[in-house]
Amino acid sequence: MPDTSSSQLSLFDSREATTAWTVRVSRRARRLTVRVFHTGRVEVVVPPRTSARTVRDFLQRHRQWVESRRERARRELPAAAPFPPAAISLAAFGEHWSVHMAGGSGRGRLHAAGEGRLEIHGVHCEETLRQQLRAWVVAHAAMRLGPWLESLAREGGFSFGRMSVRRQRTRWGSCSSRGTISLNASLAFQRPAVVRYLLLHELAHTRHMNHSARFWRLVATYEPDWQLLDRELHGGWRRVPDWMFNDVE
Repeated sequence: MPDTSSSQLSLFDSREATTAWTVRVSRRARRLTVRVFHTGRVEVVVPPRTSARTVRDFLQRHRQWVESRRERARRELPAAAPFPPAAISLAAFGEHWSVHMAGGSGRGRLHAAGEGRLEIHGVHCEETLRQQLRAWVVAHAAMRLGPWLESLAREGGFSFGRMSVRRQRTRWGSCSSRGTISLNASLAFQRPAVVRYLLLHELAHTRHMNHSARFWRLVATYEPDWQLLDRELHGGWRRVPDWMFNDVE
């Protein structure tokens, strides 16, 4: 489900090393939770009407854990790859696309020049090229994930309203109360077994809009190894090239 709002909160005063913490207000939240992402960014999810002092006290109690996780994330963060990439591997679909700078004049454009080949024509600034590559990944992921989701829905007797694919920073997928399944385009960089699990996970939400024991039993019916796959997906951000998200804080 969509988040209601977000804000920035500085946890420590000027006498300490100030850190920006993203505070996200969620109608679904029943308690305060904190998450450290693979980039080292910290997000606190809070119920509506939670005071800033309550958030500060919560983070003060968990400061040691948060800092240890941030340090580990910084150590494990892969080095930035050269840009533009020479190739793009979409593990979910078993595809490897070579990227060719075709040169030429005029406005920069990118197109698939045949199976497994992307050509970049014209004059590009680096940011424009990033935007075009991101847009291509989103569109290509939607084309591949749509039929896959529909096939799994038929096999399992699930019904969903519609599907959308977006570039999301914090979620791999979600399912709304109206049956709209939103998927992260970065699933294209994950192993097929992991993607299949995520699709089944969201389809299971069309019957159980929670993570109750009944929900997980349903998931296990279709994917007995869901716990292993869920852990792998949790670390899946490391398999996403940095140009997919280096415009997002």
